[in-house]
Amino acid sequence: MKAKATLKQIAKELNVSVSTVSKALNDSPEISEQTKIKIKEYAKLKNYKPNVIGLNLKNRKTKTIGVIIPNILNSFFAKVFSGIEKVADKKGYNVITCISNESLEKEIHTLEMLSNGTIDGFILSVSEEAQKLQEYNHFKEIINDGTPIVMFDRIAEGVECDKVVVDDFDSALNSTQHLINLGCKNIALISSVDNLSVGKLRADGYLKALKDNNIPVNEKIILRTDSEEDMKSKIDAIFDHKIDAIFALDENDSVAALRVSLKKGFKVPEDISIIGFADGILASRRLSPSLTTISQHGIEIGEVAAKRLISRLEEKEGETTDYETIVIKTKLKERESTRKSK
Repeated sequence: MKAKATLKQIAKELNVSVSTVSKALNDSPEISEQTKIKIKEYAKLKNYKPNVIGLNLKNRKTKTIGVIIPNILNSFFAKVFSGIEKVADKKGYNVITCISNESLEKEIHTLEMLSNGTIDGFILSVSEEAQKLQEYNHFKEIINDGTPIVMFDRIAEGVECDKVVVDDFDSALNSTQHLINLGCKNIALISSVDNLSVGKLRADGYLKALKDNNIPVNEKIILRTDSEEDMKSKIDAIFDHKIDAIFALDENDSVAALRVSLKKGFKVPEDISIIGFADGILASRRLSPSLTTISQHGIEIGEVAAKRLISRLEEKEGETTDYETIVIKTKLKERESTRKSK
């Protein structure tokens, strides 16, 4: 039994777009007779069968949104998904959720699988591997084929689509400034997300705050790594130097900073003040002392992303709005790991 071909495979073999193949197979007047005959004959040869259940043509929508998140264990992504589902349900849309597990290959496979008539559009955060390799062609292909994408948090620069982000640079700048205002002068930086766009922006905000306050950069108390494992294997070295505060760029980094500080006999916040990114359950409720964190408003990000995508999906024929980058402001939630402002 021959395997069934997909629209994407036919388009690739004949060097045309998926949209051209779809229109040709549906006798669209936009496609020349010669092209129609060539595509139909090839489709028959390759045993192509249309996806009747999820056929995503202009006159028939699936009312389904595809959501791709990089990491199921990250509480931030869970909050974003909660916001997406809330809006989708209210607007009468279903949600299919997939996890890339930070893999470029899985991200590509998921996009291809769902864009063949299963969903109307995507909401996604870019995988770690795609950002590391700066490989974003798979997103451009999906958009060019007529399937809209809204990116959130981790975005792909150079890909034209709607994006929802937090003010990572300003958040880091303001948080580091908060530590400086508390009297801290030797502020360590801990990052396990330096290969991600958000990690780089946060580190840049930290460095700008030091520069603005004429505090020399001390590379010995700056730990920028690409993984949680690497960060944990090197974090102890930070405490060999004089530090009075730690700015951590991810929830796992924040928890590690607090635990190692206490293990080494430092009092928090009397000896060391700590601020961390991401306001997860672990950071806010299960640690003692509780962590001062930067809340990214994950639920709001999900709601805004879903509203933006559905708005684009429901645009009338010929009505196209410009792509937007929507910035959600973060909030510093002061808890027990930082000294009180004077």
